[in-house]
Amino acid sequence: MRHGEIIIPVVVAVILMGAWVGRATEPTGSQVLFDFSPGFDTGVMATTDAKATVTADGTLRVETGHSAPWPGVTLKAPQGRWDLSAREHIALEVTNRGKERIALRCRVDNPGADGTKNCVADQITLEPGAAQPLTVRIFPVPWKLDQPLELVGMRGFPVHAGKIDTAQVTQLILFLDRPKTGAVFEVDNIRAGGRVQVLKTATFLPFIDELGQYVHSDWPGKTHSVEELTAQARVEDEDLKAHARPKSWNKYGGWADGPKLKATGFFTVHKYQRKWWLVDPAGKLFWSHGIDCVRAGNATPITNREQYFRRLPEADSPCGRFYGQAGWAPHGYYKDHAPYRTYDFTRANLLRKYGEDFEPVFSEVTHRRFESWAVNTIANWSDERIYLERRTPYTATISFEARRLEGSEGYWGKFYDVFDPSFQANLRTRMEQERGRTADDPWCLGYFVHNELAWGDDISLALATLISPPSQAAKVVFIDDLKDKYQTVEDLNEAWGTSHESWEALLQHQQAPDKAKARPDLEEFYTKTAETYFSTIRREIKRVASHQLYLGCRFAWVNDRAARAATKFCDVVSYNRYTYDVEDTKLPDGIDMPVIIGEFHFGALDRGMFHTGLRRTESQKDRADKYADYVRGALRNPYLVGTHWFQYLDQATTGRGDGENYQIGFVDICDRPYPEIVQAARAVGHSMYEYRLDE
Repeated sequence: MRHGEIIIPVVVAVILMGAWVGRATEPTGSQVLFDFSPGFDTGVMATTDAKATVTADGTLRVETGHSAPWPGVTLKAPQGRWDLSAREHIALEVTNRGKERIALRCRVDNPGADGTKNCVADQITLEPGAAQPLTVRIFPVPWKLDQPLELVGMRGFPVHAGKIDTAQVTQLILFLDRPKTGAVFEVDNIRAGGRVQVLKTATFLPFIDELGQYVHSDWPGKTHSVEELTAQARVEDEDLKAHARPKSWNKYGGWADGPKLKATGFFTVHKYQRKWWLVDPAGKLFWSHGIDCVRAGNATPITNREQYFRRLPEADSPCGRFYGQAGWAPHGYYKDHAPYRTYDFTRANLLRKYGEDFEPVFSEVTHRRFESWAVNTIANWSDERIYLERRTPYTATISFEARRLEGSEGYWGKFYDVFDPSFQANLRTRMEQERGRTADDPWCLGYFVHNELAWGDDISLALATLISPPSQAAKVVFIDDLKDKYQTVEDLNEAWGTSHESWEALLQHQQAPDKAKARPDLEEFYTKTAETYFSTIRREIKRVASHQLYLGCRFAWVNDRAARAATKFCDVVSYNRYTYDVEDTKLPDGIDMPVIIGEFHFGALDRGMFHTGLRRTESQKDRADKYADYVRGALRNPYLVGTHWFQYLDQATTGRGDGENYQIGFVDICDRPYPEIVQAARAVGHSMYEYRLDE
């Protein structure tokens, strides 16, 4: 026992049996929904702009046209409905028999399904000849409450009912979404699988234990006691000793055994043998195999949710130091309940595991892990106390505030007014903080500035400018540009079909013009806005850190006009790409320059978590396989110079401020690495240089 904490029993066969009504009965294996063997009843099928036949091999072959918006086949439940209330998902095997890539969707319907209500769906993308399972989760988590219970502050959690009634599944629809060409695919082995456990709502609370884990389930790798927590540290130490960093790497993680290029003492970019590469300070080829959010902090809100937790520590206990207060909540329950109290189970577990001086130990272990896992980059959002030890190359994060463009909108907030003096001034102040730290540091690849901005469509920021108040700097600049072009407001009115009495009237006006009539001017000002954004940032970065790379703004939602502007001023263009495959990722118009993936992840629900994150997988093995496939696909892409996984730690089981509670870590809340994804990273990392060059 450490620090006077209560010991949790080491062996737990069934946790809190009082909450477990019993597992829903599941036959051995999966429940077959359609068998395309001889005798299959074709009367259950209906097609839309498609032809469906059963092959001699016992598969369903579908040949679609492309005149209908959603060509495909509907498969109706033979008896009118299936009762799948004991199941988590429906899965099928799909093979693309056509000559073009396809994105195939599977929709699972209740009565009254309309594409939005009373249905759930998912999709996969398949190259010609490729085969892959397509899985649709019909119940959100593997646990079902027997009565409704309001749970807040989480994206995923045990529920009484999901989006559809799984006892009333009437049909499946397999279709393409507005294809430009016809397609041919084959389907086999349509089955329902998984198992949903039913829990008593009356005894469900509390559902989080002293270590921050889900109470009502057990799984491989769950930590049952403080003794297990500390024992795991010894086990991992032996694992790290047994798996050394790749012998072919130099101290930066560059390819010591590979070609030698010009050594500048800093990271650069270079096109070598028709592929883009980073080049490390020693002049060796470098491909950035990285992980985001390398830090210990992982707080979860507890305000109005104290009953969720089995035994929060006393404030004056050793682990009481990890209470805090926060206000960040752009979405979800806590958006309207800020500020709120928090507790950080991860940091508490690190204290229990490594002792009072846990932070430098955690940093040391992290660098050792990265070497052993063949990961060579500490990526965005990470703790400078870790990366400034200068043992692992890193990217730095530049965030700053400035006046916003009032007429704009976006998921993470309004866009910046890049013409307002505060934009350049505040960026300059922020960059000055990097002198003597990351600026001119050979271990620093470069800077990401901002993240997932609201670029909208290719006229959105111009429209947002016009509907902003007259004090908006961008609006003044836009109107000055219009004055230069049209000379008189009457000429503008004629072009736009407006009736402004004066330029001042236009400045005061806060309604959008006709998009079609004003489009040329809107496009021109959008381009000016985007280019001003990127050029200003480049200038301020290079003023302080001339040797570091400008890595862009991590596009999530972006149009080609904004992307083209980025290519003029960034050294590397960055995208957050939450897909299963980035092999064909490229810039618009075939622009030839390096690209880096700033975020991607996959998650599964087989280790006590409630949400898979943005791309789901069926198990830790499946997650690891998809990780390896994603990174190898990126290695085959001649433009990509790295992939950065989001993130190092699982998010808290009960979520962060905006409710995200994703199973997306290399490491769980008890600082225990997931062996499957670690093994995948090692396999990819050890061979990535030879693989990329050979491919």
